[in-house]
Amino acid sequence: MSIREIPLIIDGKKVQSKSEQWLDVLNPATQEVVARVPMATKEEVAAAVASAQKAFKTWSKVSITNRMRIMFKLQQLIREHTLELAELVTLEHGKTLPDAEGEVGRALEAIENACSITRLQMGEMSNNAATGVDVYTLNKPLGVGVGITAFNFPLMLAAFMFPPAIACGNTFILKPSEQDPSSTIRMVELALEAGVPAGVLNVVHGGPDVVNQLIEANEVKAVSFIGSTPVGTHIYNHAAKHGKRAQCMMGAKNHMVIMPDANKDRAINDLLGSAFGAAGQRCMANPVTILVGETRHWLPEIAERAKQMKVGPGTQRDADLGPVVSPQAKARIIKLLDSGVEQGATLLVDGRHCEVEGYPNGNFVGPTMFTNVKTDMDIYTQEIFGPALCVLEVDTLDQAIEIINANDNGNGTSIFTSSGWVARKFENDIDVGQIGINVPIPVPVAFFSFTGSRASKLGDLGPNGSQVVRFWTQTKSVTARWFEPDHQDGSEVHTTISLK
Repeated sequence: MSIREIPLIIDGKKVQSKSEQWLDVLNPATQEVVARVPMATKEEVAAAVASAQKAFKTWSKVSITNRMRIMFKLQQLIREHTLELAELVTLEHGKTLPDAEGEVGRALEAIENACSITRLQMGEMSNNAATGVDVYTLNKPLGVGVGITAFNFPLMLAAFMFPPAIACGNTFILKPSEQDPSSTIRMVELALEAGVPAGVLNVVHGGPDVVNQLIEANEVKAVSFIGSTPVGTHIYNHAAKHGKRAQCMMGAKNHMVIMPDANKDRAINDLLGSAFGAAGQRCMANPVTILVGETRHWLPEIAERAKQMKVGPGTQRDADLGPVVSPQAKARIIKLLDSGVEQGATLLVDGRHCEVEGYPNGNFVGPTMFTNVKTDMDIYTQEIFGPALCVLEVDTLDQAIEIINANDNGNGTSIFTSSGWVARKFENDIDVGQIGINVPIPVPVAFFSFTGSRASKLGDLGPNGSQVVRFWTQTKSVTARWFEPDHQDGSEVHTTISLK
């Protein structure tokens, strides 16, 4: 079997990198090498920046309707290639095919939001703000943008970035994760097929050196990042140092509260899906549940149903969760799970020694549950990013809210209840950016903005919705006054407008 070499995309063309440093892309279910990805050279990164800067001069002047039509064509092509894209995600990331197809759907939502650009990019106007004076705003593109994505959603995260950026008239350089780049590259190829002109959308690969070079480039005006907290903090600070606009969506420790009046079966189903789906590798997973009052008696059933979840390669459609992305990720997860035992938590379900028949080399970790968890334990304070669930038990809703608000992160939280009063109290008292009410993973649909908060986010504006357009544009305010021409020669003023 030949090993694919992942290209760069510069100036509308696939480019074979001249880099001497290449990394293997592995199938996490088998450890088979399925592709090789280059760490782009300084010259290649500079070429991508130059291409984007050159293209901006013309692309920024393309009519907003024509930019929108390309977005419509892109969403059509993504829809037509759903299975192909999902299979690439499963091959390199490991998530199950149904989960990968769901990711394609989420990417489509973000692209469809970019199809609303004719409305979203409109400015404001006040006629006769003062006598004979009009004031209005223009939402103008910034220039060259950069997007840096994590491995866990190679399609969705890219769709959060480049479609709205280029729909607003910017040009773009995407740096996807080197762990699973093939689906991202295919998505960009479809964007070019949809009509994105040469230079408007470029792709480079690499590590910290490539990221720093992109941020430091004078032509780059804004940087979007979604990934881990340490990397995001560096990117945000480095971008600020170099005068760049930045948004960084980062780590999380989301909590799901279950009240005694919740629909038991639905609450447990949604808890297990949100804690263990995608093998826990999503920033909006629910790795902590807080059982309030009598719901502590549901623990045996929750544990039994967790044990029944099927672990297998992502290609098995009946698998509930696939492998984690890499041996290194598995080792880190196991180390954290071991620390939970060492620090005194009760291991109710143990997935540390998970084996899948026929896949002895896979990075499999089974569903794992801890009870008697304290908030100073590593399994609570750190983002495990694996199929692990910490269970806390409290007597009242106020105690649950206090625990959540004391956590540094504010990406998302949810509550399961049949009481409107309880739900309303929760949404008003909780200090978290995204709230689910009987919804386990409260990522809003893409025509609303992603609004994580506190340590989960750096920057004022998030992806999607109206905020993403504000991020990728610069508002110009115009104050205008026009005077009647002074015809001192006595000639008539002709105001007829030709419609030819």
